[in-house]
Amino acid sequence: MPTPTQHPDSPSPSGTTTTALPPPFHNTTPRPTLIAQGAEALLYRTTFLTPRTPCALKVRPSKPYRHPTLDARLTRHRILSEARVLVKCRREGVCVPAVWGLDWVGGGQGLGGEEGEGGKERGGGGKRGAGGWMMMEWVEGRTVRGVLDGVLLGRKEGRAGIDAVMEGGQEEGKAEEDAVPVPVPVPEQETGLGKIWERENADLEALMRKIGVAVGKMHAVGVVHGDLTTSNLMLRPAPSSDPATSTSTTTITCTSKGTPTDTNADGDGASPTSSDVSAPRPSLDGEIVLIDFGLAAQSTQDEDKAVDLYVLERAFGSTHPRAEGLFREVLKAYGECSGGAKVVLRRLEEVRMRGRKRSMIG
Repeated sequence: MPTPTQHPDSPSPSGTTTTALPPPFHNTTPRPTLIAQGAEALLYRTTFLTPRTPCALKVRPSKPYRHPTLDARLTRHRILSEARVLVKCRREGVCVPAVWGLDWVGGGQGLGGEEGEGGKERGGGGKRGAGGWMMMEWVEGRTVRGVLDGVLLGRKEGRAGIDAVMEGGQEEGKAEEDAVPVPVPVPEQETGLGKIWERENADLEALMRKIGVAVGKMHAVGVVHGDLTTSNLMLRPAPSSDPATSTSTTTITCTSKGTPTDTNADGDGASPTSSDVSAPRPSLDGEIVLIDFGLAAQSTQDEDKAVDLYVLERAFGSTHPRAEGLFREVLKAYGECSGGAKVVLRRLEEVRMRGRKRSMIG
């Protein structure tokens, strides 16, 4: 909490920004936990009605550098626009968080249609409101970015572990007898590592198709996201699985001869001289949930939908360059969602050409 002489949005001595929670959350017990902080909003984890019902609280604090009337209008417009888009998507069967409550002023002044302390603008007229907030359903699981990073990092560590074991075996062989030839590594396709990666490739392609279907459904109902990235796509575990343990128990181990083996949770297949070279792989089962609709808008224009896809494609390529080739599965599944999707994909080619031209010219 800021000191009485410190503005809520001013930097704290530690260098981080502290923001006072709007009423009624400043007296909530336990206090909401800050999850993420962006340029316009802060995301907290708290509870709704009962201590066992988690929810996400998105707070848009008042900006001291904006005129109070303009600040109140922008906050009201952005909160209501995001809520309307979420409600529409939810009603049409798109997987998005449910909206449980909102207040575009803070302190209850924006609820029920009454005017706020600032008069007609509900917080404007020269008086600054406390900001606004929106309470939403808490989505369990991990972001698609985190899931992909876990899979790709596991592959990198698995390959590095195999190389380390092979180098160790070579040095040991030279110490014993320099004339003994170094064993040639078995091709990955013929080892347990290749089989594991083959299964993962199939799971990754299925995950990409889920993303394409989710984006296609959203566009089909006339909504464009505006900020499609793998960080704004959640992979919610299936109801039968435990979110806290939603990782695959398959690990890759290497024997002293450098041969990868597929080891399950019981340790079957591991030799006494094997060493674990990777962490458990994250599970790729579940459904895709789109989050963070702060820049979303209602539009039926093919151009807007194509730009949405282009943003996702560029974000995918920059964040996960090693898996960029999988994005074609997203577009393939997207094209099968509706009749108008084919037109959007053709428009995407035009958007790509404009993007390349801009990158070339600078």
